[in-house]
Amino acid sequence: MEIALLNARVMFQKNAVTVDAICNHKNEWTDVYSCYATVSGEGGTETQVAGTTVDNADLAFTVRYCRKSAEITTDGYRVLFGGEIYNVLSIDHMNYKRKYIKFRCQKVRR
Repeated sequence: MEIALLNARVMFQKNAVTVDAICNHKNEWTDVYSCYATVSGEGGTETQVAGTTVDNADLAFTVRYCRKSAEITTDGYRVLFGGEIYNVLSIDHMNYKRKYIKFRCQKVRR
């Protein structure tokens, strides 16, 4: 893979429980890792739910291997790209050669 293809900035976020001054527990998304990625595999389907059209878009983000990107799992992490939020569905370590990691993600409905 050419380095020039890594041209899209993505931000990985982790869901963590934070405690405020009066000991209230809240779930918050905190920024964990930001890097450049190759965006590919645009696809998905549109379905009809309760009379509205729902877009189930999915993308694949390929990033260079590093310790921070290798720690990301499918539960508790999400990706921010282009002002949209994507849940991580699966992770492909590309034959464990420690060069690239591919994250298959689905767009979050809001």
